[in-house]
Amino acid sequence: MVYLTGSLITGLVAGLIGGSSIVFFWENWLRTKPYGRALLSMALSFTLIFTVVALISGLFFNAGQLGVSLFSEELWKAQWAQFFSFGQIFVYLSWMSVVIITLVALSVNDKYGPGVFKSFILGEYFHPKREERIFMFLDLRGSTTIAEKLGEEKYFSLLKDLFTDATPAILNSKGQIYQYVGDEIVISWEMDSGTKNSNCLQCFFDIKQRLLDKAKYYLDKYDGLIPQFKAGLHYGNAMVGEIGVVKRDIVYSGDVLNTTARIQSKCNELGKDILLSKYLLEKLEPLPKPFKSIALGKLQLRGKQESVMLYTV
Repeated sequence: MVYLTGSLITGLVAGLIGGSSIVFFWENWLRTKPYGRALLSMALSFTLIFTVVALISGLFFNAGQLGVSLFSEELWKAQWAQFFSFGQIFVYLSWMSVVIITLVALSVNDKYGPGVFKSFILGEYFHPKREERIFMFLDLRGSTTIAEKLGEEKYFSLLKDLFTDATPAILNSKGQIYQYVGDEIVISWEMDSGTKNSNCLQCFFDIKQRLLDKAKYYLDKYDGLIPQFKAGLHYGNAMVGEIGVVKRDIVYSGDVLNTTARIQSKCNELGKDILLSKYLLEKLEPLPKPFKSIALGKLQLRGKQESVMLYTV
């Protein structure tokens, strides 16, 4: 019973402290701090947590076995002997390895994006295959002018802030970040995820609202600037598969990406923040409230032989 109770206490304390640290603290460190410094901080934090847990569980075990109080000299001698034993050091190194591997896996998952890393590991895209997907090209409006005004260093800081603020809306809408291309984010959805509750449209307006909520932050930090995005959306078949040798990645190709990029390029010309094709709109209808589609007519897109019916929302 002493060993059983002690094991339960160890598991509960270690799980609560260690699990909470990973979920609420360490994972955030990986995303916001230099990677080497973050790993070192996590290793030191784990050592502290392990020491606390080992002391609590060790004192419980030894007090139960020896039948003495917490203030007994005999108990503390036994505790220190156990704490620096080979077995305890082995346990420490084993759990340290588990923690580091877990955090590295989380970091790699961030690199490829939620859901993509699993597909990469399982080799789902080792052989190219065709997928029907929704794509959004999300671009910073007036980026050239902004870059000239802010300068390279401050402009790069702006992009980091923008991409950070856009990410929650993308994840909430079940979207996947395919690429960052300069000041542009390319987002994709599986058809079921993107059409459900018009998630692909909701994503854009959630990002727009987020930037409005943080308007004061951007005004103060970036010389009176309130950034805005423009977006083009379309859907269709794309080939997807692994590509590269020394640097492998999962890549989409197909006419759907070219068409989406061309649709987004029409935003300035038409004075709209968001444009989508008739083909995608038909997949989304009926639109949930408060969305309302407005037809803009058939337009010729650069590099396309046939005109495309465009809408804004």
